Amino acid sequence: MNDDSGNQDGSRIIIRQASVSDAEVLAILRYNLRSSIDRVSEDEASFVERCMLWMQERLQHSNLWMCWIAEREQTAVGNLWAQLIEKIPNPTSEPEYHLYFTNFYVRNNCRGIGIGSRLFESALTWAQTKNAHVAILWPTERSVSFYLRHGFSSSADLMELKLTGRKQ
Repeated sequence: MNDDSGNQDGSRIIIRQASVSDAEVLAILRYNLRSSIDRVSEDEASFVERCMLWMQERLQHSNLWMCWIAEREQTAVGNLWAQLIEKIPNPTSEPEYHLYFTNFYVRNNCRGIGIGSRLFESALTWAQTKNAHVAILWPTERSVSFYLRHGFSSSADLMELKLTGRKQ
């Protein structure tokens, strides 16, 4: 999907599905996102190389992973990843996929002009073609209002157990 709408400063923003050739810039965006919210334990070059390989594999061979990239003047300014999560077959009319949104990031200098909303709408359009039942994500404190504006609600029935550091 190409979307060539302009933004407030007259620059053109393009939202498109990411390809294997985008893996390096997507890995850099991933590093920028995660290093902005937590202390890193891996140097940037090592992380980008490792993450790039992971992303190349998913972008090339997986029909369960999808990524959208936002570009301004041929420079990546944001991205959003989504994973279809298969459910066990169900004899009812309930769809047999969940959708997991992750790694949603827009560069600081490009926020507030609708890029995130456009990335999100592209992902939701794709999800509807895949017959996903429900979308889940783990928001940052700062992003909760964005997701509420886009129709998400807090769920009382979703539970979480952190397995790292758990004592047996």
